[in-house]
Amino acid sequence: MSTAAVFSPAFTYSHTIGNQGTPPAHGFSAPVDVALGPDGLLYVICNYYEYPPTTKFIVKCNVDEDYLGAFGSYGTGEGQFTWPNSIAVDRSGDVFLTDEWLHQISVFDNDGNFLRRWGTEGDGDGQWNRPAGIAFDPDDNILVVDSFNNRVQRFTSSGEFLGKWGGPGQGEGQFDTPWGINLDSEGNVYVADWRNDRIQKFSSAGQFMLQVGRSGDADG
Repeated sequence: MSTAAVFSPAFTYSHTIGNQGTPPAHGFSAPVDVALGPDGLLYVICNYYEYPPTTKFIVKCNVDEDYLGAFGSYGTGEGQFTWPNSIAVDRSGDVFLTDEWLHQISVFDNDGNFLRRWGTEGDGDGQWNRPAGIAFDPDDNILVVDSFNNRVQRFTSSGEFLGKWGGPGQGEGQFDTPWGINLDSEGNVYVADWRNDRIQKFSSAGQFMLQVGRSGDADG
């Protein structure tokens, strides 16, 4: 069963959205990430891993479980992806998707029409090695976790490189295969530092502020 649960601001359970399905069925197939658009709609990445890889697409729905369509497909062409990973929606409603295996970002409008894509594999500025988490800052620039390069990169929404921070290691501001990312209302950046078993907090300019967590199974 592939579903998404809905919670109130107090994190009490409300209801569940979806069931297993592929377009044009109403449902999800291995949902891996979800984003909320400015229109209040949900955009869900489905990334089923078994062959044949037909169940790789984005579902558009609302919290009342009204299915509004799906877009994208498996492949390397425009509007396609091979390993969709993370999703975010900008203020205008355009949908941004990282593709871990193609090392690129694809952009769609809120109707699912392909707009553009950018990115190549490498370790230079503006290149990626397994892009993962994605989020927008208060200026609607896009932050991308460059997982295997152990850094965060910042771009305009059109793909212009603006800056980067991080590097491999265990020290403050360093990463070991970072993955998720999010921002607070002040623009501070939180990065899930996967193999260092911690969350790191940075200023909007990428300056290290603090870290939370460590290896182990105890509380905290």
